[in-house]
Amino acid sequence: MATAQHDGLIQKARKLEEQALQELQALSSTRHCEEFRVKYLGRKGQLAQLLDGLQALAPDQRAEAGRLLNALKEMLTAKLEQRLAEFAHIEKEARLRAEALDVTLPGRRQKLGSLHLITQVTKELEDIFVRLGFEVVSGPEIETDYYNFEALNIPKDHPARDDWDSFYLDGFDDLLLRTHTSPVQIRVMQQRRPPVKVVCSGKCFRRDATDATHSPVFHQIEMLWVDKGINFAHLKGTILAFLEEFYGKGFEARFVGDYFPFTEPSIQVHVRRKGTEKWLEILGAGMVDPAVLQEVDYDPEEYTGFAFGLGVERMAMLKYGVDDIRTFYQNDMRFLEAF
Repeated sequence: MATAQHDGLIQKARKLEEQALQELQALSSTRHCEEFRVKYLGRKGQLAQLLDGLQALAPDQRAEAGRLLNALKEMLTAKLEQRLAEFAHIEKEARLRAEALDVTLPGRRQKLGSLHLITQVTKELEDIFVRLGFEVVSGPEIETDYYNFEALNIPKDHPARDDWDSFYLDGFDDLLLRTHTSPVQIRVMQQRRPPVKVVCSGKCFRRDATDATHSPVFHQIEMLWVDKGINFAHLKGTILAFLEEFYGKGFEARFVGDYFPFTEPSIQVHVRRKGTEKWLEILGAGMVDPAVLQEVDYDPEEYTGFAFGLGVERMAMLKYGVDDIRTFYQNDMRFLEAF
């Protein structure tokens, strides 16, 4: 036997159906369709409120009213999807008309592209090192924890790991985007016996906050020379030779003590334009730590070596007067075409 609550619920459902169908016909865009969905079919929509009212009905009345409301929900959902498909077709046609090309128009010459400044600087630096007798090599951007850290004298509990805040691959505890190009040193030395005289360039990745001199993605060039009798004088001479070749005589460099787990002793190299006050750190360097040589089965009593890694962006910033590293990646054609 029907009750007033049951009849009231059915009456509200029919009124909602009539109102919703009218609004469906009046919809004019996909945005309006979403508003309709939220209003009638959303978790807190009008139909959900009617479904909540089923709890107050007797079991037999609840089943009948529930079937009616579910049927109404399915019908409105189907009609809404139909309207969405209509609008998607209309919007696609409008987009195609807007993007149409008149193939009968005469052609226009397009300006040819050029190498990005970072690529130009990388090639220039590689050419300098090749003239100094180094061989260009490469390595993977996705590295294992062993090559990126452990083989470079940075075990899992080493505090220096905090300086290389890393991007690990989701689901792989042992794989990460390399934080420096130094892993290439290990790969090369594992495959060769001294003398080893190589240079490697490529992208590196760290969880650095972006500012005027830092970026989470940057380019680095790594240089390694291992042989009998290599000493700190070779390191300093090589650095000064390539800096003068790259910057010219209008710049000066200074060497500052530092610490890296894979070199001992270690230094930073700062460069500035003569007559200015601001120094910019461009590279870290040092004599290869004996523990690293032992890791690749080189006898540190017989062989010594040095290595350094430099930031390509910082080299370019200083040479071309770029104050903010972000400028390289903002796709400003006025900047890019200047080089």
